[in-house]
Amino acid sequence: MKEKRDLLNGGGLIGAFALWTVMIQCIDVQAVGQNGTRIGFAAFNVWFHQLTGVHMTIYTITDWLGLVPIFICLCFGMLGFVQLIRRKSLLRVDPDIILLGIYYVLVIFGYLFFEMVPINYRPILIEGHLEASYPSSTTLLVLSVMPTLQFQVDRRVENSQIRRVTAVFVIAFSIFMVIGRLISGVHWASDIVGSILLSTGLFFLYRSSVLLADGKRAKQHPGESVNGVQ
Repeated sequence: MKEKRDLLNGGGLIGAFALWTVMIQCIDVQAVGQNGTRIGFAAFNVWFHQLTGVHMTIYTITDWLGLVPIFICLCFGMLGFVQLIRRKSLLRVDPDIILLGIYYVLVIFGYLFFEMVPINYRPILIEGHLEASYPSSTTLLVLSVMPTLQFQVDRRVENSQIRRVTAVFVIAFSIFMVIGRLISGVHWASDIVGSILLSTGLFFLYRSSVLLADGKRAKQHPGESVNGVQ
């Protein structure tokens, strides 16, 4: 079943992220970062950073575009709020929207945790300050949120053209943002890899939980669609 496969994939990717995080702290750790900060996979990270250089224009563009997934989160939050007001009960809000809210909270928690427990620091100073860089927060946000846009549109919109346009937008935007953060020079390459593993794993777990909730609801309410429409 797809939900079980997603659950296994999500758990595997989260496990891979945990292993990758441990490896960063153990393999080829050298004081090659700003102010002598120690960086894992030092030879590879330094080589890649020198290869790409620093491009603050790309950094600024991708930083501002990071508002796009935040806007998407707010839109789904508004959808859930409207359902709550109209249906007068949190239990009557679509389960996939409630799960989506929980999922977004977990993503925020992951971001805050690594801000408080730095694994790596940026290869450059930002406005004179040394900042945590692992995992890349912008990459984590984009790859955690953008797939949920496609997933929700596929569930809620019947128009195939809108679904195709959304898919193209999600894929193109995600690729642009990941490559942009990778070559901007404000992250080590290992930061981006960590974000990809964590965000993809979290999304698989979210999708699995929604599909499991759909199956349970279908048994309890035969004939009702997953979004409560007869």
